[in-house]
Amino acid sequence: MGAGSFLKVVLKNFDVLAGPVLSLAYPLYASVRAIESKSPVDDQQWLTYWVLYSLITLFELTFAKVLEWIPIWPYAKLILTSWLVIPYFSGAAYVYEHYVRPFFVNSQNVNIWYVPSKKDSSGKPEDVLTAAEKYIKEHGTEAFENLLDRAGKSRKSSRHANGSY
Repeated sequence: MGAGSFLKVVLKNFDVLAGPVLSLAYPLYASVRAIESKSPVDDQQWLTYWVLYSLITLFELTFAKVLEWIPIWPYAKLILTSWLVIPYFSGAAYVYEHYVRPFFVNSQNVNIWYVPSKKDSSGKPEDVLTAAEKYIKEHGTEAFENLLDRAGKSRKSSRHANGSY
């Protein structure tokens, strides 16, 4: 009777027991092994996993009050983490290649990190166009065109190096 009760407790709390092992212990072990290996492939797999795990954790922290009301969340997270971790599925690599990387590498995205350094005479922060006009006024049209050409060549060479055309 004792073994049966223990088994019931383990099965009822499977997500609580398996979650940390699957999402932290095994990836930690695999990450250390990847650091010690010569192959960059496993480094990328585990670095990608930790980026995605961080995003999941941020999601959980942000929506903790809502997730408390969703009883299947721990199981959904366990399934998602399993898919990301198990090498057969390569879930971390898939999510990174199809969703995360295009967001950060795609030059079509709006640069949300642009922070104007100066304010114009009216006290408003200058936008990109105002900054460009100011640069042209100070350095001339030819200098601005050279700057754009250099930026275009730099972008093309980085795209070529990354294998995306």
